[in-house]
Amino acid sequence: MKQTSPANHLIARLPGHDRRLFLAQCVRVDLALSQVLAEPDRNVGHVYFPVDSFISLLTVVSGSVGLEVGMVGREGMLGAHLLLGVEAAPLHAMVQGPGTAWRMDAATFAAELERSAPLRREIGLYVHILMRQMATSAGCIRYHEIGPRLARWLLMSQDRAGADTFRMTQEFLGFMLGVRRVGITEAAGALQRAGLIEYRRGRVTVLDRPGLEAAACNCYQVDLRSYAKLLPAAAGA
Repeated sequence: MKQTSPANHLIARLPGHDRRLFLAQCVRVDLALSQVLAEPDRNVGHVYFPVDSFISLLTVVSGSVGLEVGMVGREGMLGAHLLLGVEAAPLHAMVQGPGTAWRMDAATFAAELERSAPLRREIGLYVHILMRQMATSAGCIRYHEIGPRLARWLLMSQDRAGADTFRMTQEFLGFMLGVRRVGITEAAGALQRAGLIEYRRGRVTVLDRPGLEAAACNCYQVDLRSYAKLLPAAAGA
């Protein structure tokens, strides 16, 4: 899933005519770190197709700070639940990696879903993949240790950032791991001592990607296979 092109893969996979009509109704916007794009049980005003940004999908239980159950980058979109005829967002969505995205009004997106059969098909496949990602994350959180989970999260973030260096705040690590800061510090320190990453001033640099892949739990490869099977990147995407 690691790509060098900044294109959003879902949009790139549309036939040329549908893609041009779709993009004509989008606006390219800048997303800021920690910007909230959706809140549970509230109707969404816009949908987002990340280009070089990525978004955390968080669930909040009993007033907790939140736990990440999914991540959206250029391989997907935020707002796919509209395909199901549901306007309210199911999860809290916060920008984890700042950058750009294509934004479309939610009502316009709903109309595009009615107009374009290829769009409905692509979004339907993506909803299936997102459900798989969330199920994998639930099992990962329950059964895997902090270190392999952190390695998986770093790989997912690097894929979506499209760079070896990206932002990594303690806040987002807490969301992903669901553990106290001391556990986060220990896990990140172990990866750094192994020469796999460098973590400094809120930024992480992946130094040894093959080593990081070896350190990650198999959930990372499960996600990759799901995308490769159902939504391989379009040529030029």
